[in-house]
Amino acid sequence: MTDIFLSYNREDQARAKLFAEGFEAQGFKVWWDVGLRTGEAYDEVTETALRTAAAVVVLWSKKSVQSRWVRAEATLADRNKTLVPCMIETCERPIMFELTQTAELSHWEGSPTDKAWVAFLSDVRGFMERAPAKKHPPLTAAGSLGPAPVAPGPERGGRSTIAIMPFVNRSGEKSDDVFADGMVEDLISALSLSRAARVIASSATRSLRHQATDLRLIGRELGAGYILEGNVRRVGDTLRVTAQLVSAESGAILWTQKFDRPLAELAALQEALISEVAAHLGVKLQALEMQRALKKPGDITAWEALMRSFSAYGRLGFDTVPVAIAEARRAVALAPDYAVAHGCLALALGTLYLFLGFTDKAMKAEAEASAERALALNPDDPNVLWTVSWAFAGIEERERAIIYGERAVEAAPHSANARGALAQAYLFSHRPVEAVAQMDEADRLAPRGFSFYISLQNRSAAHWQMGDDLTALAIVERALALSPNYGAALHAKMIFLSKLGRNVEAGAALIRLRKVYPGITLDIIQRLTRGGGGYGARVEEALALATKVWNETPLEQ
Repeated sequence: MTDIFLSYNREDQARAKLFAEGFEAQGFKVWWDVGLRTGEAYDEVTETALRTAAAVVVLWSKKSVQSRWVRAEATLADRNKTLVPCMIETCERPIMFELTQTAELSHWEGSPTDKAWVAFLSDVRGFMERAPAKKHPPLTAAGSLGPAPVAPGPERGGRSTIAIMPFVNRSGEKSDDVFADGMVEDLISALSLSRAARVIASSATRSLRHQATDLRLIGRELGAGYILEGNVRRVGDTLRVTAQLVSAESGAILWTQKFDRPLAELAALQEALISEVAAHLGVKLQALEMQRALKKPGDITAWEALMRSFSAYGRLGFDTVPVAIAEARRAVALAPDYAVAHGCLALALGTLYLFLGFTDKAMKAEAEASAERALALNPDDPNVLWTVSWAFAGIEERERAIIYGERAVEAAPHSANARGALAQAYLFSHRPVEAVAQMDEADRLAPRGFSFYISLQNRSAAHWQMGDDLTALAIVERALALSPNYGAALHAKMIFLSKLGRNVEAGAALIRLRKVYPGITLDIIQRLTRGGGGYGARVEEALALATKVWNETPLEQ
């Protein structure tokens, strides 16, 4: 067990080293990320150290207060009552930590006899002596104790590993070396939250900076299925980042993209650039992993079953959601303590409950129980948070959907899935403007992702809530162009057309909906309109229009 976890911004590494050495000189066992061993997965090693440390010393500086990673680590430490903050530079701390007693060591340069340092050491020792010898398991959303998160076991194996090679500075400007190196560290941090693949620590690839001629050999040496390489260079007044993803097995280029930022605005936009690169790459990795899982003939692992479930869910329909449920159940059976698998099961069950017009109470109960189990196992995983948010929206637990959607975005602001879940939570709570803002960010991060038509359907409902009927219709037709059998979009199109007086077309949309879902009834349509369509304050109007179309459209068609 680690005594002290040191949380700091990469640009403060020299100061962090003083603290690490100072603590170690006093006999403390210190964890900080330069200690990662070759081949270790950044996300799992860091998370384990953060959760098991007796004290988390956060070094606040002008850079670290702006770092979402440091803030996330501080938030988790505060929740676990292990937070021991310290100021290493005059700055305004995040507002939620303003009332936390914080040592002032901005002046400290490593002297072991400095009075402020000696006092801080005494505080840290006292804090650790008062801390319980054994960590308590985290609380579930309902407040009951659940088992502590565990490291992935072999039964949930199958997740590929990605190695991020040092980015090459092609600008000829020495200052761009720092930016290129920082890109790698920040991408490792960002991708570790997406869980699309295991991420190898930069210490394993740094020594290979000048040996990247044979990526397949490097992949075999590191045990990586994917290799990401990139470069930075100046193009006029712009800094261009080019990244490409390569299959370590075949050497084939799987994805490549360029990202440009104005040099004058780079300091302000650097974090947004990292988020954009990580989000695009995360979407591609997830798609590749789903394709790989679908092609595997047998001996499916929990991770692969989860990818198959996500793939089925992404084709959102009355025939595919049951497949998503079955694959999620398989993942849970293979790895009962796999938090994201429980979240995925809750998501699929909650969606089918909505599709069936809120009639299957046993399904609702199972969806809620699965969401609670996911939260008990790992309440801080962004993938758990966004899946349970979506599930709670589907089972009409709208306040909880917003709570966990907002927590997902806070934990992983670069995740299009988290943004999409929060957008739906806002939409179902009749907050269309906030919903559209989240949709805009999700679409920026993952333009035309594999479930883009779901985002379009939600966007159309938001415009309906805001009274823009023509735009709502145009957007829902875009969703149906991507997925012609998407029931929620057909349902919405029927209502929008009726509102615009295009009754024949509205009837045709209903006929199409009946073919997609032969068991649909007027009662189910009315339930969907009231509870799951996102029609907001105009729900009664939408209900009257849907009923009118049903009554005017002959059943035999």
